[in-house]
Amino acid sequence: MQTHAAMDTCNRSFLLSLAFLMLLFDNIGTNAVFGYSGNHDQIETMVEEVLDHSPHFGTTQSMYDMQHLEDDDWKMVETKGNQFIVNGQPFYVNGFNTYWLMVLAADQSTRGKVSEVFQQASSVGLTVCRTWAFNDGQWRALQKSPSVYDEEVFKALDFVVNEAKKYKIRLILSLVNNWDAYGGKAQYVKWGKAAGLNVTSDDEFFSHPTLRSYYKAHVKAVLNRVNTLTNVTYKDDPTVFAWELMNEPRCTSDSSGDTLQSWIAEMAVYVKSLDAKHLVEIGLEGFYGPSAPARAQFNPNSYATQVGTDFIRNHQALGVDFASVHIYADSWISQTISDAHLQFTTSWMEAHIEDAEKYLGMPVIFSEFGVSAKDPGYNSSFRDALISTVYKTVLNSTKKGGSGAGSLLWQLFPDGMDSMDDGYAIVLAKSPSTSKLISLHSSRLAILNSMCSWNCHWGCRKKNALETILYHDL
Repeated sequence: MQTHAAMDTCNRSFLLSLAFLMLLFDNIGTNAVFGYSGNHDQIETMVEEVLDHSPHFGTTQSMYDMQHLEDDDWKMVETKGNQFIVNGQPFYVNGFNTYWLMVLAADQSTRGKVSEVFQQASSVGLTVCRTWAFNDGQWRALQKSPSVYDEEVFKALDFVVNEAKKYKIRLILSLVNNWDAYGGKAQYVKWGKAAGLNVTSDDEFFSHPTLRSYYKAHVKAVLNRVNTLTNVTYKDDPTVFAWELMNEPRCTSDSSGDTLQSWIAEMAVYVKSLDAKHLVEIGLEGFYGPSAPARAQFNPNSYATQVGTDFIRNHQALGVDFASVHIYADSWISQTISDAHLQFTTSWMEAHIEDAEKYLGMPVIFSEFGVSAKDPGYNSSFRDALISTVYKTVLNSTKKGGSGAGSLLWQLFPDGMDSMDDGYAIVLAKSPSTSKLISLHSSRLAILNSMCSWNCHWGCRKKNALETILYHDL
């Protein structure tokens, strides 16, 4: 944690950067900016020079100071219309996924990897991390059986939350898995069978009242957990960005979507009954279902309409605060890399941003996206092209005040964890071009998030010139 003196140094550095930026605009002239017809690299260099003017600007602490010049309290993230806000100012998200944090924190020999990945994420300005707050009946299980917890693993989650706050990174905490990894709904069904329930399908997780009660008990245990390192209850901790009901819920046994809709409606309200302060999201992949047949054209394939999810209908449930969408063209369309993946990514994102604005009136986060290094035809340049496509589509939405609120890379790894890599891991130290791309987007969002307060101090000429830099060639 930085001292107040260090934070003051960061603030002074930022003010120097701000003064430099204003002088830059004065020196080059507004016409030069608006009439700019040179190459994109020069604009990028201009932005980077401004952002690099402070020697500390690359850290998340400095990003955070930039966004909170007048109030650096750690406050809850809220929504206002189709935007996230913190302290009344916009909060656009550049973030990442690292699902294994709790499990590695449970062992002192691997705990340092948690701090390492947060430090590296902060160095490129990432401000939100999505991770698991579940591990049901598996290796280093958090929940060993219904409502029976391993205290040492819970302390590991305490460490993750505390460490995230040190690096000014907020957490989206997912509460159960649709898939078998880390237990998931299949483990709940196994527990039900062991207790004598007549359950035959994993999808009965969504419908059987006893299994629903198991899930609710877990939600209650996590939300009411008092962090042993901070003495702050999770449901009162602003480090938590949001609660996610489930990672990628699907109910293939009921393609009408009614079963999953009933579960979402019950659980979103239940979470809110325990914790009205934090945001709630579902964890959906974004597939369109029966309620919006005209939108099914945007689905990656016909099977996507049959998995029991329904993007618009699901997100209209009471208690859901923002929408989530995943992007995996290499899993959904074709494993072989092609430009079709980029075209799909753009149309998929634009459709969901439009729906979030038109039907939902809420922000949307593209909470998982990536490409596997194991795909035929993969190279790092294509990964950068995919990331750039996602970032530019988000910025095109922010330019219009739209619902595109941010994105979370799948997934960030520190060095030395190759055995856990699913092909999607990004190790920043080994990926300088990707790291630069992430850092530039973080810088753009940091500027954007602070423009609200700048309006009081800046004339329209300088503000508009800044917007030209932010959105040039998007």
